[in-house]
Amino acid sequence: MTQSSESPARITIDRDGHVLLIGLNRPEKRNAADLQLLNELSLAYAELENDAELRVALVYAHGDHFTGGLDLADVAPRIGADGLDTTAEGGINPWQVSGTALSKPVVIAVQGTCLTLGVELVLSADIAVAAASTRFGQIEVSRGILPFGGATIRFPRAVGWGNAMRWMLTGDLFDAAEALRIGLVQEVVADGEQYARGLELARRIAAQAPLAVQATLANARLAVRESDAAAEAGLQPALVRLAGSEDSAIGMRAFLSRTPAEFVGR
Repeated sequence: MTQSSESPARITIDRDGHVLLIGLNRPEKRNAADLQLLNELSLAYAELENDAELRVALVYAHGDHFTGGLDLADVAPRIGADGLDTTAEGGINPWQVSGTALSKPVVIAVQGTCLTLGVELVLSADIAVAAASTRFGQIEVSRGILPFGGATIRFPRAVGWGNAMRWMLTGDLFDAAEALRIGLVQEVVADGEQYARGLELARRIAAQAPLAVQATLANARLAVRESDAAAEAGLQPALVRLAGSEDSAIGMRAFLSRTPAEFVGR
């Protein structure tokens, strides 16, 4: 990741095998998202998508808090007649509400405060792990704006209409136990263990056949974004394509020999 000449990088990028580690890195501001952070995050997502060696991302945050939400002092003046463009040239919108869609999965690990765009990153990810003391809030209505990173679309689908409206329309904060109850997150772990658990899950995904993982993700998203019928129509063609892959042969040999498979993504 290229570091800005004006200030330190807002996003850290590291690799753990086939896992891309994307860290929010503005801890002195509770990882509040200014335009620089948003642009760098979009470039990190593009790196995940475009590098064939990468199979999954783990998104996490440095410091005590995942994010306090938008840095309104920096971002609000940039809202123009067409809204707010947070995607750098060559980047991919991390909230998946415009532009290129990711074909690879994202695991997210959150702690401390997780507000607004942080909740929307959870909603746009595929698996979420939260520290037990995490506090969530979709508080845009308290700031005179609406959630514009996909929560109005994904939150009701993920947790049910009433649960979503309970939190989006009041701007109230809620805890990790409530996030787990309504299905916003998939696991709650002891404070300080969220990163390790998130990485464990990301590594498990990375160990599977990447083409199969991407096909599974794509078909599930097709059902949500278009229709069950569209997803059903794509099942058999996807099966035929995958069955002819090198990874399918590797998986079959591993099954017959009862040995671990080492997939190659072909």
